Amino acid sequence: MDSETTFTPLDGETFRFRCHKGIACFTRCCADLNLVLTPYDVLRLKNRLDLSSADFLERYTEPCPRQQGRFPLQRLKMNQDSKRRCPFVAEEGCAVYEDRPGACRIYPLGRAASKMDGGSETRTKLFLVREPHCLGLQEDKAWTITEWLASEGLNEYIALNDQWLEITTSRRSLGRRADVLRKIQMFTMASYNLDRFKTFIFESRFLDLFEIDSDLREKLRHDEPALLRFAMRWLKFSLFGLPTMKLRNAAPKGVNSPASARKPAPHS
Repeated sequence: MDSETTFTPLDGETFRFRCHKGIACFTRCCADLNLVLTPYDVLRLKNRLDLSSADFLERYTEPCPRQQGRFPLQRLKMNQDSKRRCPFVAEEGCAVYEDRPGACRIYPLGRAASKMDGGSETRTKLFLVREPHCLGLQEDKAWTITEWLASEGLNEYIALNDQWLEITTSRRSLGRRADVLRKIQMFTMASYNLDRFKTFIFESRFLDLFEIDSDLREKLRHDEPALLRFAMRWLKFSLFGLPTMKLRNAAPKGVNSPASARKPAPHS
């Protein structure tokens, strides 16, 4: 991001912005990005490209070079050309526009969000990102924040991403040091490799250990957003021991804690 970039807080204010092919800066913002992908970003993109989770991750992502917090995050891999352009940008614009990541959708706004452990509300702050190259901010189209979020399809992204944010920013203990590596692997699988997480549910002892009603089981087989929401529930249980999952009354002997219930988890 250019050193002259400024961030102006937005508190109920309107802003002006319009991006279109005829503007001189068209797609200039689609290069040299440090674009951290959320689980819902990966879900939408891998389905758009008709790829498995594993294939999408291998082709289009790379680990963030500087780990922020305890959990490893993935970012979109830029092309290896002089401008480091996004792999999905073309002359006509974004080739995956309808399924583009949330960070692309919200631009030229930025969103800072936080949630206290045990809190019920996510605190958010929106700001206008002014980059020197962006001419869209000089256009005459006016937006309110509510109008912009709705027009860009951001409400579903925010709802799912905030559940993940609650996990990645939590300060709760991960428990015994001996369990941390396995928990990090579980985080990566449930966050980014939804196909493997689904296999974990249906091809391990998972359904024997936990109470999952038949309607939810059916949803988890066919509804990937529902599967992702369930993955967030599972991570809160498996990482922090929160009571988001219920063990069966007839669980095998020795299954009396989150740690022992998680033994079947595969590596990601």
